Amino acid sequence: MKVLVTGAAGFVGYHVARRLAETKRCEVLGVDNLSDYYDVALKRARLAALAQVAERVQPPGTGTEAKAFETFRFLQADFADAEKFAGLVAHFRPDYVVHLGAQPGVRHSMENPAAYTRANLDGFASVLEACRRTPPKHLVFASSSSVYGAGARPPFREADNTDQPVSYYGATKKANELMAHAYALNHGLNVTGLRFFTVYGPWGRPDMAPTLFARAICEGRPLQLFNHGKNLRDFTYIDDIVDGVVKILLYPPATPPTPPVRLFNLGHHRPVETVLFVRMLEQLLGRPAQLELLPPQPGDMFETCADLTRITEAIAFAPKVSLEDGLRRFTDWFHAYYQL
Repeated sequence: MKVLVTGAAGFVGYHVARRLAETKRCEVLGVDNLSDYYDVALKRARLAALAQVAERVQPPGTGTEAKAFETFRFLQADFADAEKFAGLVAHFRPDYVVHLGAQPGVRHSMENPAAYTRANLDGFASVLEACRRTPPKHLVFASSSSVYGAGARPPFREADNTDQPVSYYGATKKANELMAHAYALNHGLNVTGLRFFTVYGPWGRPDMAPTLFARAICEGRPLQLFNHGKNLRDFTYIDDIVDGVVKILLYPPATPPTPPVRLFNLGHHRPVETVLFVRMLEQLLGRPAQLELLPPQPGDMFETCADLTRITEAIAFAPKVSLEDGLRRFTDWFHAYYQL
């Protein structure tokens, strides 16, 4: 079974590729352009960890001569390069495609929108066209809770109106859902979009709250909390996200769904205030935080909370990792990787 994973050097992409490679039934091809939006050394460290996983997994009947590429291979490439990416997909002919590559970050989208247009709009169009030319059994792509914008009331339901995103990043993810709808309707692609809610855990991005907060605490620097720390976030541990992605990927609908693209929330359904999140980090790190409470930030949402009814009915999804356990695993990795 062949699976193509874009964004394989990224946070979620690394964990999804790892889970698939460890199953021993998948030949995983990871694609990533290794952009310098954040420290490329972290991305390379993830890829090194993936290579170690692949070396440990020996396909049955191959003996000790098995090569790492039999479970995981990596190709540095830009999926936004439409012709080259279409050729790559045509050559590999994946059974399944997991599109996790994107330009992330809500606040950064206010400062550098061109990067989001290139990666999230042009890039996703390239992925859809490549899949139209060489159709996989199933294409699963990452959307975001950021599609829920002005007027959304928690818990957010997939059927809610998402026509008023409050950030350009959220707008590009909403556009992805509409683009997927058109391709599924007109070309018969089997497509599912997953709206992720505040993913955290080991190997997390350095621009995300857990790492930003942990570094500030360990280095004794002021820690800025917008909206005076009262924003509520549906923090979802990475293993729960991966469980949902893989199960959805490998169990596409038996018949074309109506509407033609399935959309699912993937979250924890237990939002907490960011100030409480910081207090939990303080206890785990054994150091106090120097809090700087600030007014709300443009583009931020005051609360995110995933209604999980639809995905529970589809695949019996239920998050398993509590915030307490998840943060403990995160801080263990944080200490080991950053040596702080």
